[in-house]
Amino acid sequence: MALFLSTFVNKVDRKGRVSVPASFRGALAEQSFNGIVAFRSFKSAAIEGSGIDRLDEMSNRLAELPEFSEDYDSLSWIFADSQQIPFDSEGRIILPPFMVEHAGITENAAFVGLGRTFQIWEPTAYARHQDEMRERAKRQGITLPGRRPAAAAPAAAPPVTPT
Repeated sequence: MALFLSTFVNKVDRKGRVSVPASFRGALAEQSFNGIVAFRSFKSAAIEGSGIDRLDEMSNRLAELPEFSEDYDSLSWIFADSQQIPFDSEGRIILPPFMVEHAGITENAAFVGLGRTFQIWEPTAYARHQDEMRERAKRQGITLPGRRPAAAAPAAAPPVTPT
């Protein structure tokens, strides 16, 4: 699974192309698709991004829900909204206009590493969002869950003595 770290702000050129950070492209190098997969965030004015493997994982998890349930219907739209966006020869992508509009991106795009995924924001909006998230985490005392203990090795079977 790819790992996305740090925040990078890159210029969007007149043709709507933006460079994906080299470290993000490196994290995606082993994927079966040479580009990113993106969809509009349903929680923020941002674009959700990842490798194709993440969408495959999400599809597998969605398949665990009853197919015609409200939960399934409420989440399956992500796949209809998702776009496979290929890298050009210089590592740039062209974000679909409906995604650019959703995120309010104009001259610059902030690529924000979130571990297994990343988001693409309008930089000023992201700065406000980051301040809000830091304040909320501080106010609520949010921390990462504790480390899970390593699974214990199965107990060895008692020796068998011939009778």
